Amino acid sequence: MELRHLRYFVAVAEEMSFNRAARRLRMAQPPLSTQIRQLEKELGVRLFDRTSRGVRLTEAGTLLLEEARRLFVQLDQTTRAVQRVGHGEVGRLALGFVPSATNEVLPPILREFTNRFPGVELFLREMRPDMVVQRLHEQQIDAGFLFLPLEDAALHVECISREPLVLALPEAHPLASRRQVRLQEVSEEPFVLPARYPMPGLYGQVTAACRAAGFEPKAVQKDVWLMQTIVGLVAGGLGVALVPASVRNLNRKGVAYRPVRGLSPSVELGMVWRREARGAVLDAFLQVAREVSARRGPRAGRGAEEDNGAAIEQGREAQGGKT
Repeated sequence: MELRHLRYFVAVAEEMSFNRAARRLRMAQPPLSTQIRQLEKELGVRLFDRTSRGVRLTEAGTLLLEEARRLFVQLDQTTRAVQRVGHGEVGRLALGFVPSATNEVLPPILREFTNRFPGVELFLREMRPDMVVQRLHEQQIDAGFLFLPLEDAALHVECISREPLVLALPEAHPLASRRQVRLQEVSEEPFVLPARYPMPGLYGQVTAACRAAGFEPKAVQKDVWLMQTIVGLVAGGLGVALVPASVRNLNRKGVAYRPVRGLSPSVELGMVWRREARGAVLDAFLQVAREVSARRGPRAGRGAEEDNGAAIEQGREAQGGKT
């Protein structure tokens, strides 16, 4: 018995006419009658009583009609379920990310993805950047977000956001009243530095910017991996820090953020995943992340001077809202 035999049978049973069923199936009536007789022969029972007035279902035919309809409903549900899996609409996805990714980049991506694919179960894990790489290699997460650069032949690395580094100063600092600050002006200041890991990451970007300005940052506190802690130490007057501009979204009292004039340092946040990784859910997530990033394109793709210009205006707004 094949599915087509059951489809032919259901059409005849619902139309109660071989002629009408043949038109519905867009086939000639004689081959349809032949297929139904073959089905009855295979089952060893009559499915229809044929009279000069038409056909009617036998008791066996009535039972087969109920079961065939149930079968086609299950088949349709199975087909839709398979298609949803194939299109990445159901499944699970594990993401690892550095805490700074939640300041601006990750929330709109997650919001868009969960709106489009509510059937996908997300597992979100906040972790250090070295652990993001390690967990990817161990296949414990499917994708990660961390600061670039990152060199790893086993991983795909894609920049998802680019933003300027701004100077975080204690609010009472003399330079806090300035619209912009040259990095050389804080060369003698104590610095709160982010944690250093095997990859350059944010620590590498901060120290490289200071060296380009002609000095080595004097660390009063180092190996601080949470941005909340860094700006908290700045607010406490322990030192200054170079931080991604999105850190201003934390709205920490006691801290003034000022654009850096001249060098225009910036930092990139990357999306990483294993090169051999395959799966419709992962592909769907990567596509959503790219689309959301593209909509934020002016922030991610514009030049450093434009970034600093925007940072100036944002700095004014931030300071204007302080009490």
